[in-house]
Amino acid sequence: MVTCYLRYLIDPYKLKEFEHYGTLWIPLVERFGGRHHGYFLPSEGASNVALALFTFPSLAAYEHYRERSLEDAECQAAFAYAEQTRCILSYERSFFRPVFDSPGAPVTPAD
Repeated sequence: MVTCYLRYLIDPYKLKEFEHYGTLWIPLVERFGGRHHGYFLPSEGASNVALALFTFPSLAAYEHYRERSLEDAECQAAFAYAEQTRCILSYERSFFRPVFDSPGAPVTPAD
């Protein structure tokens, strides 16, 4: 399992446009076999940083999604929307593997 972490620098005056962009991508990721964990918009602190998290069963499954998204009309429309509105200034993408509690794991006392 691999989780993609996207950190966006957005135009804070185009927050509504960026939010719409996020609502376009959530069902698309799900349709291509991923599990979207949502977009996270600025609330307190920096007004120009937004995040997105989604998980695929493997890095190969993610790469397959990326290839297919380049040929999908709805994905291309979402890319075009971001380009037209210029709501995204830049982004960086990182991948993480989640660690979950396992049965029988030692419990570490909280401080």
